Amino acid sequence: MPRENISLRESRPSEFCEQETIEDASQADRQWESSRKRACVLLGSSILQLPIWGFAMSYGVFQEYYSSDWTLQGNREVTGIIGTTSNGVMYLSMPFLFALFTRRWAHRRQAAAVCGAALTCISFLLSSFSTHVWHLVATQGVMAALGCAFIYSPITLSLGEWLTSNRAVAYGVILSCKNIVGSTCPFLFHVLLERYGFRVALRIWTAVIGISILAIFLIPIHPSSISSTTHRTRKIPWQFLKHETFYIYSIATILQSSGYGIPQTYLNTYAHEVTLVSQTSATLLLTLFNIPGIVSSSFFGYLSDNKRFPLSAATVTAISAFSSALSAFLLWGLTSQGSMALLVLFSMTFGFFAGSYSATWGGVINELEREAAQRNEAIDTGMLYGLLNGARGIGYVSGGLAGVPLLKAGAISGNFAYGTTYGPLIIFTGLCSMFGGWALIWKIPKLL
Repeated sequence: MPRENISLRESRPSEFCEQETIEDASQADRQWESSRKRACVLLGSSILQLPIWGFAMSYGVFQEYYSSDWTLQGNREVTGIIGTTSNGVMYLSMPFLFALFTRRWAHRRQAAAVCGAALTCISFLLSSFSTHVWHLVATQGVMAALGCAFIYSPITLSLGEWLTSNRAVAYGVILSCKNIVGSTCPFLFHVLLERYGFRVALRIWTAVIGISILAIFLIPIHPSSISSTTHRTRKIPWQFLKHETFYIYSIATILQSSGYGIPQTYLNTYAHEVTLVSQTSATLLLTLFNIPGIVSSSFFGYLSDNKRFPLSAATVTAISAFSSALSAFLLWGLTSQGSMALLVLFSMTFGFFAGSYSATWGGVINELEREAAQRNEAIDTGMLYGLLNGARGIGYVSGGLAGVPLLKAGAISGNFAYGTTYGPLIIFTGLCSMFGGWALIWKIPKLL
């Protein structure tokens, strides 16, 4: 008997070691699987920036095409609102879609994204048969934009849930991919429009969107969202609406977005009509407008998440806003006939600072999270991100509606670009960009 007891005692440590080894192995498997899913989510979200933003960020090429080769019925000037309307509809619908898919319909995110892609394909296909200007506004500006919003909202919610530890960096990476799309698609559309016309170009774009639908299935729903739908649906916490910080950044976003959409829509036409550059060079400007955002979005996302040299969200947004305002006043405003080099410098500078403004939202959300924790309040970051997108949509629509009468207002007294019919648009762009950084002025007493 004593020998048996000794053998039993000796065997127990080895059993414990085996059990710990098994647990360590299973934990490693879970970590690897989680890392793999996070990588798939990031990859899928990056690919889907193509169908979501490809047309909206390249609309200036279509605007130039409509200006020089108008064959439809209706006022050609109405096409100036299509680009900003498209962005506006996408952003304005996001608060409602984020609220819908945050809790109640979280388990239907993939299905919603597929339906959004189908709606986008149908919209562009119908647009290729347009005979009147209002057909373009309805299909390109409203229907396709709504379909893109149905793709964007579910996948962005899942992205934020899978990458909580580096949310601002993840948003920055996705925005960089968005700017890659904005840098390459203008040339794609320019070639298609030159060779085949807008009808065939839109049908080819429809096929591209259809292929990219497959990336939706790379983005699984986070387990926390699935588990929340099996229990009683929790209400979205709205306590943050009682605090001034949310409204400060929302107003700043509205103002900045009002000016940001103007160069996207009119820079191509300005370059061709005023500085007298070729259509290819004008398309190059739109590409150069988006290329810097590839780097700046990740950079400003890093600034918002930087732990070594922490900067407040107000400071980071002000850097983006004030720098882009200066580029509008000093670079675009001082261009003249044949000054291609200065216009290229404006495109890259404004694109770097203004194009990265959305990347600062990660820092804004972090600040609101800290304030909520201090007040012992709950906060839904996905819903918050959706509302900031909604504020951006208000800005896009406001800027688009203001752009048409400002262009009709005619030239203002002065030299250079200020003395052309685009002078009021340049001043409007600079002022709106500058006020996008007003949160720093509001927050100065707290920062001191």
